Amino acid sequence: MRFKKKILLIEDDLVLGSSIVEILSFNNFQVEWFKNGAEALMYLSKYTCDLIISDLMMPTMNGEELFLKIRKEIKSNSIPFIVITAKMDDESKYSLLEKGANDYITKPFKVKELIYKIRNLLDFKLNIIKKLSPDPFSKVTINLSEKDFITAVNEILVKTLKSKIDHAELAKRLFISKSTLDKKIRKHTNKNISQYIREFKLNYSIKLINLGEKNIQFLVNEAGFNSFSYFCTSFKSYVGMSARDYIKTIQNPKNDFEIHKANITIKDVS
Repeated sequence: MRFKKKILLIEDDLVLGSSIVEILSFNNFQVEWFKNGAEALMYLSKYTCDLIISDLMMPTMNGEELFLKIRKEIKSNSIPFIVITAKMDDESKYSLLEKGANDYITKPFKVKELIYKIRNLLDFKLNIIKKLSPDPFSKVTINLSEKDFITAVNEILVKTLKSKIDHAELAKRLFISKSTLDKKIRKHTNKNISQYIREFKLNYSIKLINLGEKNIQFLVNEAGFNSFSYFCTSFKSYVGMSARDYIKTIQNPKNDFEIHKANITIKDVS
C-alpha cells in the first residue's frame, strides 16, 4: 500500500483555499488546511507533514513569520516550504529565498505549475534520503573491523546531524568512552573527533549541492552547523572556495577544472 504524501496548506482565502485543497486531493495528496499560521504551528507541535504551502499575506501571523518559526524547530525545519503570494517584489523574494524558503508561486498560478513544484521538491527530498541513508545490505559483517567502526560512527552522524550531536552523546551511542572514541577516530582517520565531525558535515552538504541544492541556509540547517558564518568559513577552508562559488561550478560544467583545482575529496557518508 502506497501512502499519500501529506501537505500542510495555510491559506486564509476560503475560495482559493478550497480550490487548492480540491486540486491537491485530485492529484492524490492528503491535505491539512489551516486558515492561519498559529493553527498550523499548533498542528506541527504534534504532527508532521511532507510539504508546506503557505500564503504570504495573512492576518495574525504572515507567511514569513510562520516560515521563520518553523525553521527554528529541529523537528520540522527540513520540511519543504512553498510561499504563495499575489505580489512579490524582488527584495521580498530574495529575502525569503535567502532565509531558506524552497520555492514561491505567484497568484494567479496555473495548476500544473503548482503540482510540478510540489512533486519536484518531494522527489528531491526523497532522493536525498535514499542516497544518504545507510544501506543495511552493504556492510560486510566482519567483527571488529575498522570499516564497521567508521560505518557505525557515520550512521549515527547521518541520523543526528540536525540535533547537533556532541562527542559525549556519540561515544554513548557507540558504548565507548569519549577518550576511546577520540583514539579510535585518530587511529582510523588521522583526525581528531571535532575535525572528523566537521568534515563529515561538510561532505554531507557537498553531496546535497551535487544533488542540486542551491540554498546555502538550507545546507546550514541540514548539515547541523551552529551558524551561517561558521558554515561558510569552514566550507571555504575545507574546499578551497566559497559555497556560492562551488555551487556555480556545479551549475556550469565548463568550470569543472575549478573543482579539481580545489584538491578536495568528496567521501561517501553512508
